[in-house]
Amino acid sequence: MASPRLETFCCPNRDESTRFVLNFQSRFFSAICIGSASLSLIFAILQILPKRRGYRRLGQYPMPKPASSSRIRLIISLCDILGCAGILLRSSVWLGSPNFIAKMSVVNTTEVWPAAFCVGSVMWIQLFYSASFWWTFCYAVDVYLVVKRLAGQSTIVLYHMITWGLAVLLCVEGVTMLYYPSISSCENGLEHAVLHYITTYAPILLVLIVNPILFGRTGTAITSLLKGRQGIYTENERRLGTEIKIRFFKIMIVFLICWLPNIINESLLFYLQMQEDIKGSPLKNVRNAILITWFIMGILNPMQGFLNTLAFHGWTGWDIDLNIQSRREIPWDSGSSSAAATHVYNPTVGSSLNYQGFVQDAKKSMNGNGQQHSDAISVLSEGNRIS
Repeated sequence: MASPRLETFCCPNRDESTRFVLNFQSRFFSAICIGSASLSLIFAILQILPKRRGYRRLGQYPMPKPASSSRIRLIISLCDILGCAGILLRSSVWLGSPNFIAKMSVVNTTEVWPAAFCVGSVMWIQLFYSASFWWTFCYAVDVYLVVKRLAGQSTIVLYHMITWGLAVLLCVEGVTMLYYPSISSCENGLEHAVLHYITTYAPILLVLIVNPILFGRTGTAITSLLKGRQGIYTENERRLGTEIKIRFFKIMIVFLICWLPNIINESLLFYLQMQEDIKGSPLKNVRNAILITWFIMGILNPMQGFLNTLAFHGWTGWDIDLNIQSRREIPWDSGSSSAAATHVYNPTVGSSLNYQGFVQDAKKSMNGNGQQHSDAISVLSEGNRIS
């Protein structure tokens, strides 16, 4: 999982509260992380593979030029997959090579590889999960800009600069301060680790606080956008708007479920660390809550990759298209992805929208702003399961 407590494991002089959680059923905890990460990795990769039966999946149809939402969702999925792969590798080594792991906490040791693996694995996991948080924030910004028709062709370049720049900068800065002056002699106390905890949890709190606001404003703007197309609000448009809002809600629920236990656990650990005797009987309930949330984190943190694909796209099934040539020959209109959707709509699919009728209505009333409205709605509705 992704937690700063696992990163302080690389320090030989780790604090008592960190030793408390890391020494409790460590092998069982690693096994849980391996199981959760393996399932998430398999199903997340399965979800983003192109499908045979007309699923508008990631990379299968190009997005309209003014928006970047499709590519952002793909990048979020890839970041989650790479972060999950790091958890799987680290937990496998911890479970399969206890002697190798034990050398990480030896003071003044001449062994270089245990410490190098410890630092390298924690930086890998933190980097890609931090990037996933920043990209999730950018997704909320992007859909809002799409609805407001403010997103330009170069927006995706700006997103790359912000997300990867901040992720790399904060990861390197936080880890450097954590292991100062060296990995073999980290400073004692909380002061040297404060910056590292801030760089880890700042993007999480940003998504939890700002994204619901942006999604809420986007949902409100969607209603006005749909009504402004013809001056009416039909059943098809109401269903489309509801589906888009439900997707926003699922994204936030997944994020809350996967990362709220980290915030609770870290708050309790800081409280425990400030006590004089962490093993005292008055703190029994606190210790139990810490252990419960600790194991919940081991299950839910790696599962974000798979749950995110469900939130973005729903279950896309097992019908994987491995024929590269057939995918290359799929026709589309590069001006708008909505044209492709009109040929693959099937009203018998329960979770899909009457998107064909919506697009046909949009074509009848197309004018200067109508094209922008159609592009914006096609971007927001892209990724809904249609077959």
